[in-house]
Amino acid sequence: MALASLRRRPHLIPSLGTAVLLVAALGEWPYGYYTLLRWATCAAAIFVAYKAYLWKGNWAAWLFGVIAVLFNPLLAIHLSRPIWRPIDLTVAALFVAAAFVLRSPSANPRQASNE
Repeated sequence: MALASLRRRPHLIPSLGTAVLLVAALGEWPYGYYTLLRWATCAAAIFVAYKAYLWKGNWAAWLFGVIAVLFNPLLAIHLSRPIWRPIDLTVAALFVAAAFVLRSPSANPRQASNE
């Protein structure tokens, strides 16, 4: 049952893992954590955007594309900590929502895993 769910939602683990990292960012961490957070969030957002694009979820493809740009570690957008906090919480909620709302439209789990 769980394996079938992951076939329909391959972005489930990256989305939920990234949401946990984003919520944890509300604490006090060394600078390296926030660098890791940027890489993880950007990578997960690209993955979710790609899957959404394949599944014709254009709204999610655009939304997570914007998130990838916002958290891009190479051309970082520098904002103050009070500004990042609501952004981190909002993006965490969007990753959780995507984990459960987005899924492969294929009824055949084998076909979904080949995408």
